[in-house]
Amino acid sequence: MPTTLPTPSPEAAQHSAQLCEFIRRDIAERGGWISFARYMELALYAPGFGYYTAGAHKFGEAGDFVTAPELSPLFGRTLARQAAEIMASSAPHILELGAGSGKLAADMLGELERLGGLPDSYSILEVSADLRARQQALLKERLPHLLERVRWLDTLPEKFSGAAVANEVLDALPVHLVHWRDSALTGRGVSVDNNGFVWQERPITDTALLHAAQQIKVPDDYVGEVCLAARGLVNSLANCLEQGALLFIDYGFGAREFYHPQRSSGTLMCHYRHHAHGDPFFLPGLQDITAHVNFTDIAECGIDAGLELLGYASQAFFLLNCGITGLIEGTPPENLRDYLPLSAQLQKLTSPAEMGELFKVMALGRGITEPLCGFARGDLTRML
Repeated sequence: MPTTLPTPSPEAAQHSAQLCEFIRRDIAERGGWISFARYMELALYAPGFGYYTAGAHKFGEAGDFVTAPELSPLFGRTLARQAAEIMASSAPHILELGAGSGKLAADMLGELERLGGLPDSYSILEVSADLRARQQALLKERLPHLLERVRWLDTLPEKFSGAAVANEVLDALPVHLVHWRDSALTGRGVSVDNNGFVWQERPITDTALLHAAQQIKVPDDYVGEVCLAARGLVNSLANCLEQGALLFIDYGFGAREFYHPQRSSGTLMCHYRHHAHGDPFFLPGLQDITAHVNFTDIAECGIDAGLELLGYASQAFFLLNCGITGLIEGTPPENLRDYLPLSAQLQKLTSPAEMGELFKVMALGRGITEPLCGFARGDLTRML
């Protein structure tokens, strides 16, 4: 357990202890071992206990990490412009996956109203009852007159046309850990000893995981992630998308960089009270567990499912292409109180040293014939 991280409150520690017991029972019921993907699923999404299904603050200064919508309204306002273009080429509907605090939805709807391009419906697929309540409260406070356009979903719609948005969703999907060693493949999973959860490797019996791992070429003694859940999500979205585009915004790489020889320990990372560390067994339920996104895998899954790759670019180029700088032009530089915060936010969103290069934007679509403005410059498809 990391010793430099903040100490949780007694109530939070008790909550984590309850989740630990829940996971221990699951491990026992499954013969003393579970895959890491199963552990990550329970740690993040176990009903009533998981990080995303319980009531702790997650976003912003009071939480564990800051997302782009929390950082600045410029992000959602700029993204709205790309969504408006997609809706104009398909249908006036938006679907957001995992809406966090609801701030992205509020910023996008506010900008679309200013542009005169409100969607007929804004659907939010949210698995967390706690986050759903927070989203509803925020939208009621900020945009009460638009609430009738917003609806919450428990599952993907059977059919959808319009713009679908997933900001920092893929990185929170459960990943399998695979160990390539001595020309053999093992799954790195989780077992229990007297001191808590421990790593344990076993031969891979999941045929889909085994097939995926066998296609990946890495040096000997290499540990990396394979996200079958992301493939499942892309397939499900492709099945329901009749016309429109899916926008995935997340941190990650193409496959060659994702499985780079120097990245021999994988990309798994945990976030607790604005501290990043590598121990997924630290206070389960109180910390986020993430992995970078293999965007080559996302593109290939989408294409195999009948979608077209419409663009892949860094977040910086995407936002600049969509006109983010124009959003601060109405604020005179002489007005330091308003201009300086916006300028600092723009820097964080687009600077290579901040979020600009690590975060990527990918669009997959069906029935979109015109190029999307967000990918006019800075195309990175050669990196996939």
